[in-house]
Amino acid sequence: MSTDKNRATAAAILPLVGGPDNITSIAHCMTRLRISLRDRSLVQDEALRALPAVLGVVDDDTYQIVLGPGAVARVTPEFEALVAEARSAAPTADPPARPITADDLAAQGAALKEAQKARNATPFKLFLRRIANIFVPLIPALIGCGVIAGLNGLLTNLGWVPAVVPALAAIASGFMSLIAVFVGYNTAKEFGGTPILGGAVAAIIVFPGVAKIDAFGLELKPGQGGVLGALAAALLAVYVEKWCRRWVPETLDVLVTPTLTVLISGLVTLFGLMYLAGAASAAIGAFANWLLASGGAFAGLVLGGLFLPLVMLGLHQALIPIHTTLIEQDGYTVLLPILAMAGAGQVGAAIAVYYRLPRNGTLRATIKSALPAGFLGVGEPLIYGVSLPLGRPFVTACIGGAAGGAFVGLFHQLGVAFGSTAIGPSGWALFPLLDGRSGAGITLAIYAGGLLVGYLVGFTATYFFGFTRQMLTDLDTDTDPDQAPDTTTATGTPKERVPA
Repeated sequence: MSTDKNRATAAAILPLVGGPDNITSIAHCMTRLRISLRDRSLVQDEALRALPAVLGVVDDDTYQIVLGPGAVARVTPEFEALVAEARSAAPTADPPARPITADDLAAQGAALKEAQKARNATPFKLFLRRIANIFVPLIPALIGCGVIAGLNGLLTNLGWVPAVVPALAAIASGFMSLIAVFVGYNTAKEFGGTPILGGAVAAIIVFPGVAKIDAFGLELKPGQGGVLGALAAALLAVYVEKWCRRWVPETLDVLVTPTLTVLISGLVTLFGLMYLAGAASAAIGAFANWLLASGGAFAGLVLGGLFLPLVMLGLHQALIPIHTTLIEQDGYTVLLPILAMAGAGQVGAAIAVYYRLPRNGTLRATIKSALPAGFLGVGEPLIYGVSLPLGRPFVTACIGGAAGGAFVGLFHQLGVAFGSTAIGPSGWALFPLLDGRSGAGITLAIYAGGLLVGYLVGFTATYFFGFTRQMLTDLDTDTDPDQAPDTTTATGTPKERVPA
């Protein structure tokens, strides 16, 4: 996408979210532009969904516009620049993007009602979001290093370019050897402390010299406690720092506060947190491997079937530190390939919807445009544009995910353990990141088999059980977008592509 197209997308979004004066903050994650709003009622949800570049919207603690991986990183700077330019210019009254109709108001009211139900932000969910904010910025490095590690393993097995192998190993392992430092830095930043102090305390965990410390008759090992220890150490440092800011005189603050923060938090980390976090990390790894080794098929069924609902509730964020811990311990997370089956069920369900509604041209067009992203593991377009609004296809998509998860879990139970060397990608994009004990061929074949099972079961369950007769009557109507005489509003705003 060119710069002009990125700017055009940003310019199309801005008035539909209430203009620059309605925005209080701007950020983005892997796939979504996240904005905080002064007045939620000014947002035109349906018009936003109708924009060609917008894959969906999510109303949560921030308003989230799904643009997809790659695109969001290019559109966000343009959006920020437009907001800054508008605020620096003389204020002018922006005309409404399109006339507000009774149908618009009814749709907006329904959206607000649903958003209010979804916004029951409990302390637990808010805490999970903050934990996710610590790890999400690390995902690009995890992906890059994971792919390089996979390439290094392939070259090693083939015996090619032996001189390059040590270099690739160093590149792939360097980040993982210091990931605790990055976790500590992000933790302090997220919870309101000084980021560099959080990183300094977390660095103690990976310092080789800790091997010389013997407390309680137990020897420490560099890296003991991993990312969980780093998170706990940095969080403690935040509270120590805040306590110091309250009690230390301003004239001594610059000297005393950082010293006490690092000293107190460091001692507690060395003589307490590293042991506790090490035991917790070992328990997580042992439990995950035991779960799949002893009840892999059933565990895969449950994990694959429930992952989409977990995403809807925001509870999937609790898995991010678990994935990272498993990668740190074993080199890969055994959970991610199973959870990726949820996306396969989603793709199969969307294909079934496509064939069950042959006369609904707008919905079929949405599915055709979203399927390539779905195959690559980007599920938001299909979830928010197809299955979730329809209801029953969302359930049958979960059934497909459960079947694929059971297939992959069964092979874990039979002793063929494998996982992903990074978190973030899913679907076909996960192939380069797979690693296991039984060789690349078997690992890739089992994962591909799981995807195929997810596609087929998701398709079959949706085709036969995804619609009631009334749903088919209401949805299977002649709406061919190629023959529609009018595809925009009077103001040039594209009309909704998906039926309400």
